Amino acid sequence: MSLELFVALRYLRAKRRGLFAVVTTSIGVAGVTVGVAALITTLSVMNGFQADIERKIVGAQAHVTVYGARSRADLDALDSRVKTEPEVVATAPFVLGQAILTSHDRSVGVILKGVSAAREFQVNDLAKKLVEGSWDGLRGGKEPGIVLGTELADRMNADVGSEVVLVSPQSVATPLGLLPKMQRFRVSGVLKTGYYEYDSGTAWTDLDAAEKFLGSAGGAAGLGLRLDDLGRADRVARRLRAKLGYSRIVRTYAQMNQTLFAALRLEKTVMFIILTLITLVASLNIASTQILRSVEKTRDIGLLKAMGASARMIERVFLVEGLLIGGGGVLGGLALGFFLCWVIVTFPIVRLPDDIYYLSRVPVDIRPWDVAAVTVMGLTLTLLATVYPARRAAKSDPVEAIHYG
Repeated sequence: MSLELFVALRYLRAKRRGLFAVVTTSIGVAGVTVGVAALITTLSVMNGFQADIERKIVGAQAHVTVYGARSRADLDALDSRVKTEPEVVATAPFVLGQAILTSHDRSVGVILKGVSAAREFQVNDLAKKLVEGSWDGLRGGKEPGIVLGTELADRMNADVGSEVVLVSPQSVATPLGLLPKMQRFRVSGVLKTGYYEYDSGTAWTDLDAAEKFLGSAGGAAGLGLRLDDLGRADRVARRLRAKLGYSRIVRTYAQMNQTLFAALRLEKTVMFIILTLITLVASLNIASTQILRSVEKTRDIGLLKAMGASARMIERVFLVEGLLIGGGGVLGGLALGFFLCWVIVTFPIVRLPDDIYYLSRVPVDIRPWDVAAVTVMGLTLTLLATVYPARRAAKSDPVEAIHYG
């Protein structure tokens, strides 16, 4: 044990003349504890919501999407080139376009996606999201089938078996002139991805039916890719851009939802800064406690200097003492934060409405990086708050200090 640590521990264990210094020390430790616990709990809850949103997005779309196919033959050639990437484990062709969905005198704009069901379910989890009906109905019957999101189906008052009409933005020439292209579809299923943007504004149909309805000029064709490791999506996308050239557009799932993820990151950063202020206030309480302690220990400081202790040693004593106080608060905050996260996960203290959030309990995701960042932040603020009292104590003159005592 170093001399500085030994003296700092003796100062902390020493009996105090009054309760004021004890109370201020306790307030400082409690403030750091509450600040760290609030940070750990808040960041873990926000991580849980972000992970839940990311899981729903990935479950409804591919890891990487490649646009730019001009024909079915071009799409097959693109498929062959993409499969040469070792990280790509599955591909699925699609056609994407805009249309107007009408039913029961109600109309709404939707994104129409034509898919090959057998291959589409290899790149996402839509097969598990169906709550009513069947994907097999996309190709059967006189009218092509269509699958709607739950929010869209409720808005259009459409059930499985109902007829809906799609209106294409592309006009067709008739003896009466240019008229909007219209086609009847039969609702074959309703799905719930848990992500409102898909559930309220997307419709799925068979690939051939979508190509016929949208036409070559009305839709965008491409491939959805599933990777063996989602974390390599950015790396694979960069390689594909270099390999396929500028005529193809390559987007990862994060880039296709970058506004949402950017908002989540900004919200997390702002909450970190705001809650850090709690720890900062507690650190200032520790600083005031250290100033009082330096005044109280003036005689001891003088004796230590008279015995040969340097100013740097005195400064280190008070720095170590401040770190011990702040470190105790940080450790207590980590323990309290972990306990609160456990309580939130174990007991239904906060219940969420299922129809809005698609989950009934608050999700929690404790990440080691956040724990490390909060720990470093707490110790750093404590150390910075202790610097001035430590330097003030180190500047004490030994003769005056002994005389004062």
